[in-house]
Amino acid sequence: MKVNMDEIQLIEIPQQKPEYSRFIGSWLVRGAKTILVDVGPANTADNLISLLKGRGIFHIDYVLLTHIHIDHAGALGKLLQEYQEAKAVCHEKALRYLVEPEKLWQGSLKVLGQVAEMYGPPIPTSPTRLIAHNEFKLKDLTIIDTPGHAPHHLSFEYNGRLFSGEAAGNYLMFNDRDYLRPATPPRFFLEMFVSSIEKLRRLPDQIICYAHFGSASSSHDMLDRFKEQVLFWAEIIGQEARQGGDDIIKRCIERLIAEDGNLACFDEMDAHVRARELNFMANAVKGFLGYLEEDG
Repeated sequence: MKVNMDEIQLIEIPQQKPEYSRFIGSWLVRGAKTILVDVGPANTADNLISLLKGRGIFHIDYVLLTHIHIDHAGALGKLLQEYQEAKAVCHEKALRYLVEPEKLWQGSLKVLGQVAEMYGPPIPTSPTRLIAHNEFKLKDLTIIDTPGHAPHHLSFEYNGRLFSGEAAGNYLMFNDRDYLRPATPPRFFLEMFVSSIEKLRRLPDQIICYAHFGSASSSHDMLDRFKEQVLFWAEIIGQEARQGGDDIIKRCIERLIAEDGNLACFDEMDAHVRARELNFMANAVKGFLGYLEEDG
């Protein structure tokens, strides 16, 4: 039985900085079970809880975490305190970082700096509230191991929708134009990332739901487009790396904005959003450069 699309909603989680509007959300699925896919950062857990209760959500069965980066899972501890019956499903390799999140927090500070401080430190989650992905079964749910953006990344196929986290990139809308950007932070492994895209592409064509931020009608079309984009980035960044010299990251970004049609509406963003995107692009380029250096 298919879930009515009115029962699947993307809840935008307001953040402290306006340039992060329409960027972080949680997918709410109401049906035989009430499910959330990702929960956003720790510092906005109260925002999410308030929005859920405003929609009459006073019971949650499961939280499905695509991965444990703090903008996707940071609010989990606080949310589970509020919804005592709920349990969270995540990759088996990630469980310990939710129970003892200090290492995750310190790593986030190192990589994200002030952005991590905006997201806030996650609080510990009791192991009794967690389920390893390889031990969880739910009717009509398929869990797909999709490493690449993170080694512990999962995607979820549920009743005609594919919740891809960041395995299929970030897909945003600006002035009715779309914008697709890879999320390839260090450490990044190109073959693993592309293999995950191909794994999702083998699923039936369906609506694809992105963590950042929204949905598209054809997973096949978007995954084909995204695979082509990732390989294009690898080519451009490889060319700049072989050339060497100073400001490689800056040169890569300038070329990608000029030559990747998926980024064509970059100039339509306001200055603060462009700054946010430049920051994430730089991190993505660093992932490619690290991969190229290790690959020789």
